[in-house]
Amino acid sequence: MKKRWITGIVAVTMIAVLGLSGCGSKEKEKEVQDSAGEQEDSPSADASGDSSQSGAGGYVFETDGISIGVDMDMAPIADALGEPKSIFEEPSCAAQGTAYLYTYPGFEITTYPDGEDNYVGYVILKDDTVGTSEGIDLSSSREDIIKAYGDDYEEDDKKIAYKKGGMTLNFIFSGDDLASIEYVSSVMN
Repeated sequence: MKKRWITGIVAVTMIAVLGLSGCGSKEKEKEVQDSAGEQEDSPSADASGDSSQSGAGGYVFETDGISIGVDMDMAPIADALGEPKSIFEEPSCAAQGTAYLYTYPGFEITTYPDGEDNYVGYVILKDDTVGTSEGIDLSSSREDIIKAYGDDYEEDDKKIAYKKGGMTLNFIFSGDDLASIEYVSSVMN
Protein backbone atom coordinates (compact mmCIF):
# COMPACT_ATOMS: atom_id res chain seq x y z
CA MET A 1 0.00 0.00 0.00
CA LYS A 2 2.79 2.43 0.95
CA LYS A 3 4.64 1.70 -2.32
CA ARG A 4 1.47 2.49 -4.35
CA TRP A 5 1.03 5.75 -2.49
CA ILE A 6 4.65 6.78 -3.14
CA THR A 7 4.31 5.74 -6.79
CA GLY A 8 1.26 8.02 -7.02
CA ILE A 9 3.21 10.95 -5.58
CA VAL A 10 6.04 10.34 -8.02
CA ALA A 11 3.54 10.24 -10.92
CA VAL A 12 2.06 13.59 -9.84
CA THR A 13 5.59 15.03 -9.56
CA MET A 14 6.39 13.87 -13.10
CA ILE A 15 3.24 15.48 -14.45
CA ALA A 16 4.35 18.73 -12.82
CA VAL A 17 7.86 18.34 -14.28
CA LEU A 18 6.49 17.78 -17.76
CA GLY A 19 4.28 20.81 -17.32
CA LEU A 20 7.34 22.91 -16.54
CA SER A 21 9.29 21.64 -19.53
CA GLY A 22 6.46 21.65 -22.06
CA CYS A 23 4.01 24.12 -23.48
CA GLY A 24 0.89 22.16 -22.72
CA SER A 25 0.45 20.64 -26.15
CA LYS A 26 -0.37 17.00 -26.65
CA GLU A 27 2.20 14.66 -25.23
CA LYS A 28 2.90 11.66 -27.37
CA GLU A 29 4.90 8.55 -26.83
CA LYS A 30 7.75 8.20 -29.26
CA GLU A 31 8.42 4.76 -30.57
CA VAL A 32 11.74 3.52 -29.33
CA GLN A 33 13.53 2.45 -32.45
CA ASP A 34 16.56 0.28 -32.97
CA SER A 35 18.92 3.05 -33.97
CA ALA A 36 22.27 1.30 -33.78
CA GLY A 37 23.39 2.94 -37.02
CA GLU A 38 22.27 6.37 -35.82
CA GLN A 39 24.12 5.98 -32.52
CA GLU A 40 27.42 5.72 -34.35
CA ASP A 41 26.79 9.17 -35.86
CA SER A 42 26.00 10.89 -32.54
CA PRO A 43 28.49 13.27 -30.91
CA SER A 44 31.29 11.38 -29.24
CA ALA A 45 31.66 11.24 -25.48
CA ASP A 46 32.76 8.58 -23.10
CA ALA A 47 30.34 6.14 -21.45
CA SER A 48 30.15 8.33 -18.36
CA GLY A 49 28.26 10.93 -20.39
CA ASP A 50 30.98 13.57 -19.97
CA SER A 51 30.49 16.56 -22.22
CA SER A 52 31.60 20.14 -22.36
CA GLN A 53 28.11 21.21 -21.19
CA SER A 54 28.19 19.26 -17.90
CA GLY A 55 27.31 21.30 -14.83
CA ALA A 56 30.72 21.97 -13.29
CA GLY A 57 30.77 21.23 -9.60
CA GLY A 58 27.12 20.16 -9.33
CA TYR A 59 25.77 16.93 -7.88
CA VAL A 60 25.89 13.97 -10.28
CA PHE A 61 23.73 10.83 -10.33
CA GLU A 62 25.60 7.61 -11.12
CA THR A 63 24.15 4.32 -12.30
CA ASP A 64 26.03 1.29 -13.63
CA GLY A 65 29.22 3.35 -13.92
CA ILE A 66 27.48 6.10 -15.95
CA SER A 67 27.59 9.65 -14.57
CA ILE A 68 24.53 11.79 -15.29
CA GLY A 69 24.60 15.47 -14.41
CA VAL A 70 22.20 18.23 -15.29
CA ASP A 71 23.14 20.25 -18.36
CA MET A 72 25.04 17.28 -19.85
CA ASP A 73 24.44 16.31 -23.48
CA MET A 74 21.80 13.55 -23.42
CA ALA A 75 22.93 11.75 -26.63
CA PRO A 76 25.99 9.98 -25.16
CA ILE A 77 24.11 9.29 -21.92
CA ALA A 78 21.22 7.66 -23.81
CA ASP A 79 23.71 5.59 -25.82
CA ALA A 80 25.48 4.42 -22.64
CA LEU A 81 22.23 3.63 -20.78
CA GLY A 82 20.72 1.63 -23.63
CA GLU A 83 17.07 1.37 -24.55
CA PRO A 84 14.73 3.06 -22.05
CA LYS A 85 11.40 1.62 -20.94
CA SER A 86 9.73 4.55 -22.71
CA ILE A 87 10.34 7.95 -24.25
CA PHE A 88 7.80 10.79 -24.26
CA GLU A 89 8.24 14.00 -26.20
CA GLU A 90 6.58 17.41 -26.28
CA PRO A 91 7.41 20.95 -27.37
CA SER A 92 9.60 22.73 -24.82
CA CYS A 93 8.82 26.10 -23.26
CA ALA A 94 12.30 26.24 -21.71
CA ALA A 95 13.78 26.60 -25.19
CA GLN A 96 12.85 26.21 -28.86
CA GLY A 97 12.57 22.54 -29.81
CA THR A 98 11.41 19.28 -28.27
CA ALA A 99 11.82 18.13 -24.66
CA TYR A 100 12.05 14.39 -23.92
CA LEU A 101 11.24 12.23 -20.90
CA TYR A 102 13.28 9.02 -20.77
CA THR A 103 12.08 6.37 -18.30
CA TYR A 104 14.57 3.80 -17.01
CA PRO A 105 14.19 1.30 -14.15
CA GLY A 106 14.20 3.38 -10.96
CA PHE A 107 14.71 6.82 -12.51
CA GLU A 108 13.63 9.28 -15.22
CA ILE A 109 15.50 11.93 -17.17
CA THR A 110 13.81 15.01 -18.66
CA THR A 111 15.72 17.00 -21.28
CA TYR A 112 15.61 20.50 -22.72
CA PRO A 113 16.67 21.46 -26.25
CA ASP A 114 19.53 23.76 -27.20
CA GLY A 115 19.88 24.02 -30.96
CA GLU A 116 20.28 20.53 -32.39
CA ASP A 117 21.15 18.96 -29.02
CA ASN A 118 19.18 17.99 -25.92
CA TYR A 119 20.59 18.41 -22.42
CA VAL A 120 19.61 16.89 -19.08
CA GLY A 121 17.17 19.17 -17.27
CA TYR A 122 16.00 16.84 -14.50
CA VAL A 123 16.98 13.45 -13.14
CA ILE A 124 14.32 12.04 -10.81
CA LEU A 125 14.93 8.97 -8.67
CA LYS A 126 11.61 7.10 -8.39
CA ASP A 127 12.29 4.17 -6.07
CA ASP A 128 14.84 2.76 -3.66
CA THR A 129 16.58 0.61 -6.30
CA VAL A 130 18.74 3.66 -7.12
CA GLY A 131 20.32 6.30 -4.92
CA THR A 132 22.68 9.23 -4.87
CA SER A 133 26.46 8.89 -4.97
CA GLU A 134 26.40 9.95 -1.33
CA GLY A 135 24.33 6.88 -0.37
CA ILE A 136 20.86 8.40 -0.09
CA ASP A 137 17.84 6.56 -1.52
CA LEU A 138 14.09 6.70 -0.92
CA SER A 139 14.43 4.68 2.30
CA SER A 140 16.60 7.45 3.83
CA SER A 141 15.46 9.88 6.52
CA ARG A 142 15.88 13.66 6.85
CA GLU A 143 18.67 12.98 9.33
CA ASP A 144 20.44 10.68 6.82
CA ILE A 145 20.28 13.39 4.15
CA ILE A 146 21.66 16.11 6.41
CA LYS A 147 24.41 13.79 7.63
CA ALA A 148 25.41 13.02 4.01
CA TYR A 149 25.08 16.54 2.54
CA GLY A 150 25.63 18.91 5.46
CA ASP A 151 23.83 21.87 7.00
CA ASP A 152 23.88 24.29 4.04
CA TYR A 153 20.35 23.69 2.68
CA GLU A 154 16.94 25.29 2.29
CA GLU A 155 13.98 23.49 3.83
CA ASP A 156 10.21 23.66 3.99
CA ASP A 157 7.63 21.09 5.11
CA LYS A 158 7.91 19.11 1.87
CA LYS A 159 11.46 19.62 0.63
CA ILE A 160 15.15 19.85 1.50
CA ALA A 161 17.15 21.60 -1.25
CA TYR A 162 20.91 21.75 -1.77
CA LYS A 163 22.31 24.15 -4.39
CA LYS A 164 25.69 23.55 -5.97
CA GLY A 165 27.34 24.35 -9.29
CA GLY A 166 24.30 25.99 -10.91
CA MET A 167 21.88 23.20 -10.04
CA THR A 168 19.63 22.08 -7.19
CA LEU A 169 19.34 18.68 -5.54
CA ASN A 170 15.83 18.34 -4.08
CA PHE A 171 14.69 15.74 -1.56
CA ILE A 172 10.87 15.72 -1.72
CA PHE A 173 8.94 14.41 1.27
CA SER A 174 5.43 13.15 1.86
CA GLY A 175 5.06 13.45 5.61
CA ASP A 176 8.18 11.83 7.04
CA ASP A 177 8.75 9.60 3.99
CA LEU A 178 11.16 10.56 1.22
CA ALA A 179 9.04 10.43 -1.96
CA SER A 180 11.56 11.44 -4.66
CA ILE A 181 15.04 12.79 -5.25
CA GLU A 182 15.43 15.36 -8.03
CA TYR A 183 18.54 16.76 -9.71
CA VAL A 184 17.38 20.02 -11.34
CA SER A 185 19.16 22.31 -13.79
CA SER A 186 18.93 26.06 -13.16
CA VAL A 187 17.65 26.26 -16.77
CA MET A 188 14.46 24.53 -15.62
CA ASN A 189 13.72 26.98 -12.76
